[in-house]
Amino acid sequence: MASVVEYKGLRAGYHCGYCDSKEGKASCGMWAHSMTVQDYQDLIDRGWRRSGKYVYKPVMNQTCCPQYTIRCRPLQFQPSKSHKKVLKKMLKFLAKGEVPKGSCEDEPMDSTMDDAVAGDFALINKLDIQCDLKTLSDDVKESLQSEGKNSKKEEPHELLQSQDSVGEKLGSGEPSHSVKVHTVPKPGKGADLSKPPCRKAKEIRKERKRLKLMQQNPAGELEGFQAQGHPPSLFPPKAKSNQPKSLEDLIFESLPENASHKLEVRVVRSSPPSSQFKATLLESYQVYKRYQMVIHKNSPDTPTESQFTRFLCSSPLEAETPPNGPDCGYGSFHQQYWLDGKIIAVGVIDILPNCVSSVYLYYDPDYSFLSLGVYSALREIAFTRQLHEKTSQLSYYYMGFYIHSCPKMKYKGQYRPSDLLCPETYVWVPIEQCLPSLENSKYCRFNQDPEAVDEDRSTEPDRLQVFHKRAIMPYGVYKKQQKDPSEEAAVLQYASLVGQKCSERMLLFRN
Repeated sequence: MASVVEYKGLRAGYHCGYCDSKEGKASCGMWAHSMTVQDYQDLIDRGWRRSGKYVYKPVMNQTCCPQYTIRCRPLQFQPSKSHKKVLKKMLKFLAKGEVPKGSCEDEPMDSTMDDAVAGDFALINKLDIQCDLKTLSDDVKESLQSEGKNSKKEEPHELLQSQDSVGEKLGSGEPSHSVKVHTVPKPGKGADLSKPPCRKAKEIRKERKRLKLMQQNPAGELEGFQAQGHPPSLFPPKAKSNQPKSLEDLIFESLPENASHKLEVRVVRSSPPSSQFKATLLESYQVYKRYQMVIHKNSPDTPTESQFTRFLCSSPLEAETPPNGPDCGYGSFHQQYWLDGKIIAVGVIDILPNCVSSVYLYYDPDYSFLSLGVYSALREIAFTRQLHEKTSQLSYYYMGFYIHSCPKMKYKGQYRPSDLLCPETYVWVPIEQCLPSLENSKYCRFNQDPEAVDEDRSTEPDRLQVFHKRAIMPYGVYKKQQKDPSEEAAVLQYASLVGQKCSERMLLFRN
């Protein structure tokens, strides 16, 4: 089935959850009745993002908090010290039941409802009633079916990753080659992400002790360190193995037989809902409801189960299971984290031709001490690497939007190496090269070539596909039937935002 969308136009002057501006936000949106995974892949590579079936694109040079699409390169990813700390914390909890002391509020990633219309249930519900509940008319369905054959639908595979089974180790990829950019962060803007993280005080104390012993006994052997007459290393001695532990080594480290807890990660298709998804829907909703009440201070009566379903379960993406694709197929999924037989967290993800796209995460607040926001992101990076082994072009992890002007939303830049999408030419630029510009201006064109243009810009709008009165036709034919000048402006705006390729493939539904 082809992608079918209704363009809703510009929505400006509404509340921003990042800076709390009452009317600073601006975005364009469309309701997607259905969408192929390739069309959605091409749209997110032009700065679009979905919330349920509503697909939106921030107006970057107008909105108060510009939202830059960010992707991580998992094949070159190496976990930082803080990432390793989170993984070790989980292993200690699973092995011995250890609960870390103190507050975990300073963890860099505790999931927030950070996308443009996430939580704007009024908008989603209104559009759902207008566009989705009545669905496409029988005429539309018949016309689309006549365009092509319906593909066979199979019950999707359920993927299960158990914490107590190591399984096949995945490759760690090539080392990253980052660009050194020396910038000083402005006060209150957080750590300078272009510089390496600070060393721990414990390491510094050990180094001081080593230097002191060297001065006292410059020719002797000190705790296995042979003095050679040259200055000691400024870094702790490496382990015998020169290879650092991979992300998978850290996640799937074997647990003792008498481990205190058992963690399983299950990937279940959410749209169309698999039998596993249906069986766990109520439990999953209860976790989300508690998350909203405790973390976001929502009242007990919101959100309702129907709102939860529209926002986090409904998806326009068509399920596809090509032979050369991942075993689970493409489309929308819930990655469920089961601890001792109960769901404690759910990552909402889309599996697309070139990437795993993270949509949202919610978790049981009783387990906040496990830093599940960071942990789930690392698991999703490892999952992307796993899918890449069979489907080589699937090699990126999209983390939604990076918002440099909002300090609490800068955590996504800590998953390196990563790239930001240029909002004018739609090319990917390493984040290190973008940070200096973002320190000076909220809105930036990252492509430094002044001659570069959007290669997929709309150049032939008459080829755009329109669905109107039971018929599919090019816009060149459709516009001859229209007299309203605002209709042409809306269609051309849509074409400029989705690009030439998508405008020719997707069907723009017009009443």
